Amino acid sequence: MDLDAASQDRRHVWHPFTPLDEWEAEGFHPVVIAEGRGAVLIDEAGTEYLDGNSSIWTNLHGHSHPKLVAAVQAQAAKLAHASYLGLAHAPGAALGAALCRHFDFEDGRVFYSDDGSTAIEAALKIAFQYFRQNGAPERTRFIGLGGGYHGDTVGAMSLGQSASFHETFGPLLFARETVPSPACYRCPFNRAEPEKQDARLYAKCRRECIAAVGRKLDEVGAETAAFVIEPLVQGAAGMTMHPHGYLEQVAPLVRAAGAKLIADEVLTGFGRTGTMLACESEWVRPDLVALAKGLTGGMLPMGATLVREEIVDGFRGEAFGRTGFERTFFHGHSYTGNPLGCAAALANLAIFDEEKTLEKIAADGAVLESASAAFWDLPQTGDVRREGMILAVELVRNRATREPFAPGERIAHRIGEIARRKGLLTRGLGGTLFLLPPYCSSPREIVRMVTLLREATEEFFQTDDAK
Repeated sequence: MDLDAASQDRRHVWHPFTPLDEWEAEGFHPVVIAEGRGAVLIDEAGTEYLDGNSSIWTNLHGHSHPKLVAAVQAQAAKLAHASYLGLAHAPGAALGAALCRHFDFEDGRVFYSDDGSTAIEAALKIAFQYFRQNGAPERTRFIGLGGGYHGDTVGAMSLGQSASFHETFGPLLFARETVPSPACYRCPFNRAEPEKQDARLYAKCRRECIAAVGRKLDEVGAETAAFVIEPLVQGAAGMTMHPHGYLEQVAPLVRAAGAKLIADEVLTGFGRTGTMLACESEWVRPDLVALAKGLTGGMLPMGATLVREEIVDGFRGEAFGRTGFERTFFHGHSYTGNPLGCAAALANLAIFDEEKTLEKIAADGAVLESASAAFWDLPQTGDVRREGMILAVELVRNRATREPFAPGERIAHRIGEIARRKGLLTRGLGGTLFLLPPYCSSPREIVRMVTLLREATEEFFQTDDAK
């Protein structure tokens, strides 16, 4: 007897970040998505949901965008895949040139991979190997921010600060150095009393977070290969948002210490914070950049690592007792530079230019922020913050003291379940709600997303199980 999709899934599929006990619970029936159109996902029963999470922060221009679909179809008819080990193809070459041009890396190269974790792994290994074979083998350390999340492969986890995600794997991970996250709402140096606005706007401090970076570099800078940062927004840390000017002041400290600056723009790249790279908003040019989620516009999995030519040059020619062959970067993946992904990524960049996407983000971001003010009517709202098309609402037990909800209470998850029943799909973390609308969303759809999420939040706190 044939099983329906939900039954087959529950019997044979293991989902990421999903408790098995809940997925397999008697009576549970997962939402089975059958179709996507614009900012809407449609399940097998025909129920429509606003995609308030951009399908885990990947979808940019909307589901089934005709230009993306046409690009992939046309490429599939010519060449679906060919090894990138010692071979080249036109979509990969064209995309490399386009990425370097769009992201101010015309003096650099692009290394392709499969997703955000692998893009970061490549960046870490490139920085490590660069120093190891260019006269500074002592530079083996990496510095990251508290609360950081860079993926779930071993190297990426080693940089992370998420106990719930990575604590189990501690014995597998390499040691890393940590500096405080510049998260104003939770910063111990912020002496301001809570107000009904983004904490970055009323914070009272002496930028101790920047001084902490300086002290750490004084301590271990001579042994550091790279400082790794999610610029402006730390996604899995709860969409914490940095005060403007932080990166601009930290970057020179890293450079003065002789270390490389790695920007993890897996979430923030491709306009999510309002500029093509978040680093652009502070006029910072990183040495390496990891890209993924928005790279193909949400069509296909693909990652890319942008590398300055100065670093690339450290992998060619005979030097420091190694031949050119021995200085090769021996790293890659079977599907590196997949032509379908390259075609989708090229179409994605073309859409940015043709549809004036960054201008739309600026206008729609203002709509998102204006609508979010309604959350301040709820006593559990502690902080509301926005960058570009990212909104975070941090909920607390006590607004005056900033007392958080315990992670185990899974407040955002439970509110998300109520929102789903109302027709909104989103996935927050801990006690923080997220909205990341696709860029194709109309102002009406954006306001509707915020309204449904606020209604779900109010409804949750009116129920007995929320107390």
